[in-house]
Amino acid sequence: MNQRQLFLQNVAQTSDAPLALEIVKAQDATMWDINGKAYIDLISGISVCNIGHSNPDVIQAIKHQVDQYMHIMVYGELIQSPQVEYSTNIIAQLPQQLNSVYFTNSGAEATEGAMKLAKRVTGRTNILAFNNSYHGSTQGALSVMGSEYWRNAFRPLLPGITHVDYGSSEAIEMIDDQFACVILEPIQAESGVTIPSVQWMQSLSKKCKELGVLLIFDEIQTGFGRTGKLFAFEHFNIVPDILLLGKALGGGMPLGAFIANQRLMNTLTNAPILGHITTFGGHPVCCAAGNAALNFLLKKNLMSGVDAKSKLFKTKLAHPIIKNVRTMGLLISIEFDSFETNKKVIDACIEMGVFTDWFLFASNYMRISPPLIISNEEIERACEIILSACEKISKM
Repeated sequence: MNQRQLFLQNVAQTSDAPLALEIVKAQDATMWDINGKAYIDLISGISVCNIGHSNPDVIQAIKHQVDQYMHIMVYGELIQSPQVEYSTNIIAQLPQQLNSVYFTNSGAEATEGAMKLAKRVTGRTNILAFNNSYHGSTQGALSVMGSEYWRNAFRPLLPGITHVDYGSSEAIEMIDDQFACVILEPIQAESGVTIPSVQWMQSLSKKCKELGVLLIFDEIQTGFGRTGKLFAFEHFNIVPDILLLGKALGGGMPLGAFIANQRLMNTLTNAPILGHITTFGGHPVCCAAGNAALNFLLKKNLMSGVDAKSKLFKTKLAHPIIKNVRTMGLLISIEFDSFETNKKVIDACIEMGVFTDWFLFASNYMRISPPLIISNEEIERACEIILSACEKISKM
């Protein structure tokens, strides 16, 4: 049996039609399959590889840490320098009230920890979430996911969850002193890149503060330069009570985190002790990789080039079958009239050497979230291929 057959037989599948490309190498913004075919990567592992694939600084940090030790004890019991150094580095980039990092294995686990923390701090249980939001696929995270299509198959889920429309006045009006928290993405990704107004976001934050409701920002996709700032909340001149990180946090390795003020975080240490615990969260190799990735991002000041690259994409992507292009830095969506059209364009792009896909709650939108190090020449080539695909589909 070949690798594809073994993949389909032995690896649990997430859909009945996986792409099943056999990738054997990835470097910067390019991937190669087993036949030597190159693909410009416009997904970066769903905003994981923000500094590109196979970054030498990250590889060196991984090799160095592996030579020292890998797993030695469950998270939080021993002083592990990669965790200490990375948390210190992250906190140095954040407002002073966000000064305590709890590392997890993934963004979904960060969501779970943050929900527990909000309940523990406030003594309340109700949670306000948003339609078309995505926060992970575990039971708690699924409960706040903004789509009944995905939630319904796994009910019963957590009680006390209310979903409202993102950016609506109803959301602000609905918040009362029975809510433990409001959880949202500062830029809603899986709805096809939905950007709220600064006024709405600030009004939401103000209402939460007035009522002692914790504001949780899910920056699992938008963090680490994706929107042109290190963190997307900087666009709104507000600071969340709890910040969720994942994806690019690990520099290509699995890592998540929820971050809050130490006064809040300390409520998880007693009554009960070990109020939140993880075996592999903050794995030393992952923390070493993530710290190297953050240092590279800052050293090269990759955020400074994001807006210009975003504008280049938007300028180049004009075709009669493209209805709209939404951009927030290098988180970009291309709107088509239907999923069918979008899927045909995506398939044609992959055939011609551009790797992309669609959004979970906006299947008629093509996803573009390339490594931040993508060159202007690669952007122009990728756009040429996308337009060629659009032209091909428009004539079918």
